[in-house]
Amino acid sequence: QVQLVESGGGLVQPGGSLRLSCSASEFTFSESAMAWFRQPPGKERELVAVITSRSDATDYADSVKGRFTISRDNDKNTVFLQMTNLKVEDTAVYYCRAGALSFRGLYYPGRGDYWGQGTQVTVSS
Repeated sequence: QVQLVESGGGLVQPGGSLRLSCSASEFTFSESAMAWFRQPPGKERELVAVITSRSDATDYADSVKGRFTISRDNDKNTVFLQMTNLKVEDTAVYYCRAGALSFRGLYYPGRGDYWGQGTQVTVSS
């Protein structure tokens, strides 16, 4: 059974940083694009960042570009989201996802459609 487990969320002040991690098991991690999504309170889930299986391409939502960085370690079956200069509007439940997706007209190959359980990020003073 495929499992994606996020960690690293928490409460941080505006301008602060957090690093989210997502560990995958029972899954051919190195063959799939990975992505981070988030769902702010009362809003729909949105794509935050995506990375190809071999880290040769990444892309970001305009709202986080220049502040967030997605990366992965295929040897450890883990994908990361480094978040800096956090804003109140970044408050959301953050989810990692494994599988193919299309973003800005580009196709990111992947396997399956798997989601983690989410981790809460709260940005507040």
